[in-house]
Amino acid sequence: MKFVPEYRGVLRLKAREYGQSVMGAPLQYFPSEGKCELLVMAAIHGEEPETTFLLSRVLRAFEKNFQSIAFILCANPDGMTLGTRGNARGVDLNRNFPTANWMDSPVGSRSILEAARDTLLSPGRTSGSEPETAALVSLIEDLKPQEILSIHAPIGCVDAPEETPLVQNLEETFGLPWVPDIGYATPGSLGTWCKEHSLNCVTLELPRLAPELLFERFGASFAALLEDMNAHN
Repeated sequence: MKFVPEYRGVLRLKAREYGQSVMGAPLQYFPSEGKCELLVMAAIHGEEPETTFLLSRVLRAFEKNFQSIAFILCANPDGMTLGTRGNARGVDLNRNFPTANWMDSPVGSRSILEAARDTLLSPGRTSGSEPETAALVSLIEDLKPQEILSIHAPIGCVDAPEETPLVQNLEETFGLPWVPDIGYATPGSLGTWCKEHSLNCVTLELPRLAPELLFERFGASFAALLEDMNAHN
């Protein structure tokens, strides 16, 4: 891999389409050139655009696709475009996965981190009802990665059931604490779906910083971590 910071005007990695959103936007990923060991994804919640910003800035400094890591810059393009947490139907995609504990009750979310859960979203008509969720499940089943890294914001922690080497690397790179549980129920979440399928899923909750500051503080070290993992997988 060649890391060239001044490239950042254009994303040079080659993308493939793995589905379409409710509004018909292409769902794209950047495949690994070899066996996919790690899938890194951002913005399953449209109100967390800083996750896409940071990942895009990092990837735009590389010349070509990674050997063992695949990437999704935005798992919820409709939500990102509309500025909503859920997709175009108001569904929280991270509560729509086909899990044993999926619930049809409304999902509460916060306008800001300190607020009460003052916004209600749908978990979907049924589990896995949304095209974005179904396409992502199908992609994961096709790629069969060893691990998934899902980037969120702005709680500021590394959430995973076990403190694996990936978790430890993220702790060091971002200076964030590991928590074995986020502290509230997440029925129908990607993490729960992964657990049911014996797949390691790590949630990186970026700290509450402006996108430029996230890149300034973590861009180079995150790029170095991805490059190192790519070389050793």
